[in-house]
Amino acid sequence: MARINYSDPSKASDRTREILDKNRNANIFRMMAHSPSYFEQYCRLGGAIRHKGELDPIVRELAITRTGILCEAPYEIVAHKRIGKNVGVTDEQNEALENWQAATCFNEVQRAALAFTDEIVKLNKPTEATFRAIAAKLTPAALVELQLSVGFYIMTSKFLETFEIDLQPVTEVVG
Repeated sequence: MARINYSDPSKASDRTREILDKNRNANIFRMMAHSPSYFEQYCRLGGAIRHKGELDPIVRELAITRTGILCEAPYEIVAHKRIGKNVGVTDEQNEALENWQAATCFNEVQRAALAFTDEIVKLNKPTEATFRAIAAKLTPAALVELQLSVGFYIMTSKFLETFEIDLQPVTEVVG
């Protein structure tokens, strides 16, 4: 159960209700809507990360899901395993993310991105070797997008865990 009550969409501004409706009134967004201006900007950046960059969506979703795993945020893991499947992440890859280093289902770029993700989350910044390995495989824009994706989802995972956001049945949040 969430640590504070979710916001009441019926008491929200038209703009906040519009954003909530677009996001199927998912619990994370109902909590975030307590601060309408932050909520709107969060959704803008989240939309850019998920829909506007050049980073391969499979690499992005593997990195985001791995971030959720490392941040121990079940809501994030469940949500992004589903989103990942929709962009081409295989069931084998989703299952292997806990111990990706031992798995054979990831290509060279995906492995470099996962190492980069692990070090951002665990070490605060990647080592020089890890940075060079991923930088050699991505354009500067895709590299920036990967780092911002990981950072955004560290923040999101911490938000979910701080407020103890309740998981919802997939049928409630997927249309």
